[in-house]
Amino acid sequence: MIQNREDIRNVAIIAHVDHGKTTLVDQLLKQGGIFRKNQVVADRVMDSNELEKERGITILSKNTAIHYKDKKINIIDTPGHADFGGEVERVLKMVNGVILVVDAFEGVMPQTKFVLQKAIELQLPVITCINKIDRVEARAEEVEEEVLELMLDLEADDQQLDCPFVYASAREGTASLNREKQNEDMTDLLEVIIDHIPAPKVDLDGPTQLLISTIDYNDYIGRIGIGKIERGSLSLNQEIMVVNALYPEQKQKMKITKLYEFEGLKRKEITQGNAGDIIAISGLDNIQIGDTVCDVDHPEALSFAKISEPTIQMLFSVNDSPFAGTEGDYVTSRHLRDRLFKAVNTDLSLRIEETDSADSFKVSGRGELHLSILIETMRREGYEFQVSQPIVLFKTIDGQQYEPMEKAILDVPEECVGSVIEKLGAKKGELLNMTSRKGDSVRLEFSIPARGLIGYGAELMTDTKGRGILNTTFEGYAPYKGAIPKRLQGSLVAFEAGEAMTYGLYNAQERGILFITPGTKVYEGMVVGQNPRAEDIEVNVCRRKHATNMRASGSDDALRLSPPKIMSLEEALEFIVEDELLEITPKNLRIRKKILNSSMRQRMRKKNKDV
Repeated sequence: MIQNREDIRNVAIIAHVDHGKTTLVDQLLKQGGIFRKNQVVADRVMDSNELEKERGITILSKNTAIHYKDKKINIIDTPGHADFGGEVERVLKMVNGVILVVDAFEGVMPQTKFVLQKAIELQLPVITCINKIDRVEARAEEVEEEVLELMLDLEADDQQLDCPFVYASAREGTASLNREKQNEDMTDLLEVIIDHIPAPKVDLDGPTQLLISTIDYNDYIGRIGIGKIERGSLSLNQEIMVVNALYPEQKQKMKITKLYEFEGLKRKEITQGNAGDIIAISGLDNIQIGDTVCDVDHPEALSFAKISEPTIQMLFSVNDSPFAGTEGDYVTSRHLRDRLFKAVNTDLSLRIEETDSADSFKVSGRGELHLSILIETMRREGYEFQVSQPIVLFKTIDGQQYEPMEKAILDVPEECVGSVIEKLGAKKGELLNMTSRKGDSVRLEFSIPARGLIGYGAELMTDTKGRGILNTTFEGYAPYKGAIPKRLQGSLVAFEAGEAMTYGLYNAQERGILFITPGTKVYEGMVVGQNPRAEDIEVNVCRRKHATNMRASGSDDALRLSPPKIMSLEEALEFIVEDELLEITPKNLRIRKKILNSSMRQRMRKKNKDV
C-alpha cells in the first residue's frame, strides 16, 4: 500500500560552483541544533576532503540530516563544478525536491543550467534560493527573472515554474521571503522546505528495494553503500540479494552487517530503516554504484540514470625518468593499476582502459579539473607516475567526426575584450552574446570546441592581467570544426644532468622564463623553462663559471636571477604538448620530453619532417 512518509523530507542542494551551497548547509546544520551555540565551527564544514577545503569546491556529494519541528530533513550537498556532474545526476534520484542556489550578483551561470536541467528532467519540485543578497552589487530582481527564463528554456512544468523564491545570506545565516528585508535566522527557508518539498511516497510493506547511489570507504569496515530505500524495510543482519539492471543474470547473496542513518555530520548506527529513509549499509564487499539491494525472494533491479560520457583522456604511466622511484611510496605498474581501478568504484564518470603496455593506462574523465583532482589525490597518497597531455575524445556519427563542445562564459575587463575574442575566435569559438556588467566588466558567451580550451586558462590570465574569470559547461557534440593553432610558446630543455647553477640559469633566462632555482637537480630532457617563441631551445643550466686568478667562481653571487615561474598542477597540465610528459611525485612536478636524449629527439624530428 502506497503512503506518504510525512515525517521525512529528502532534498538536494544544487548550484553553480562557488554560489554558496555548502555555506548554506552549514547554517541549516547550526539552526538544526547540530552544533552547540557557543561552538566554533570551521567554514564549509561539509567539505571534509583536504582538497575540497583548499580549493573551496565540493568534489563529492555529502549526506547530512537535521530535525525541524517534527520532521527529519535529509540534505545532500552536491558538487557545483561541471566536471563532477556525474555525482549530481546520481544523487538527484534519492531526493523528492531540490534547492537551487543562485548568486545574487553572478546570476545564472553554465552549471546552474546543467544542474537545473537534471532536476527538471526528473520532474523534481524546485525552491530557488537567491544567495549573497547582502552583497553591494546584488541584483536579486534581475536574477529572479534569469532563473524563470532558464526554467522556460528547459521546458519546466507549471509546478516547477511556480517555485517559491527565498532570499538569503548564507554567510550571515539569514533567509527571508522578502527580498528587501532579511530575518534573523533560516526559519523561512526551513518552512518552505517543509511546505514545498513533498513527502516521499512509499510502500512500507513491499519487498526490500534500495538503489546504491554513492559509495564511501572506511579502512575499518570497508565499502559503504549509500542510497534511499525505495520499498519495504532493511534490517541489521538481514540476508539480501544484490542485482544490477545492466547485468540481470548476475546475482549475489549477502548479509547486512552494519546499518546507519545520517544525523548531522555523523553516521548513527540503527537496527532498521524504512522506505523513504536515506541510509548507509556495510558488509557488501563488492557493492557498486547502480546496484540494487533487494529482498532475497524478489530480486528486482531498479533502472539507473545514464552517467554522462567522458570528454577528456590522458595517458597515466609508470614514471621512467632518471629520478624514478626516489620520491614516491607507490611506483610500480601494479600499484598504479590497482589505484586507478579503485577510483572507478566511487567515480562512475571515470573510465580506465588498459593499453598494449602493462605500464600505461588510458584514463578518461569529464574535464581537466576532474582528472587533476584524481592526480592530486594520488600524489598526496604517495604515488609516483607520469601523465600525457590531455586530449579530447571524438565520436563518429553517421561516418562524420564529431567533437565535444563547451559553453564558455567569461567575465573580462572592458579593455581586454578585443584580445579575448580574437584568441577564442582562432580556437574556433563562436561568440554567442556580449553584455556589459557593473563596473568595467563585460560578459562574453562562447560556444567552443573543448580542445580549444585546453591550455587556455594561463593565456586568459595573461591577456586580462589576472582579472579574467572563465566558467564552462559541456554543451554536446558538433561536427569537427577544423585544426586549431598549437601552443605559441616553446620549452627550454636541459641539455645535461646535474645541479642547476646560478651561472647556467643566468645565461638561460635570456632565452625565456625559468621554472627552477639554483640547486634544483635536473636531468637531460627535463623542461626547465618556457621560450616565448614557438620552438624548443636546449640550455645548459648546470654550467659553472670557471675559476681563474682573475675571476673567482664565488662571483656568481653578483648575478641576478628573475624569480622562477612556479606552476600549479593545472597550469603544468595546460602547458605540456604532445611530445612532453608531466612527472608527478609526492614532492615535485616536473615537465619533461617523452624522448629525453637530445640527438634521439633531433632524429625523430627529422624523420617526422621527411614523412
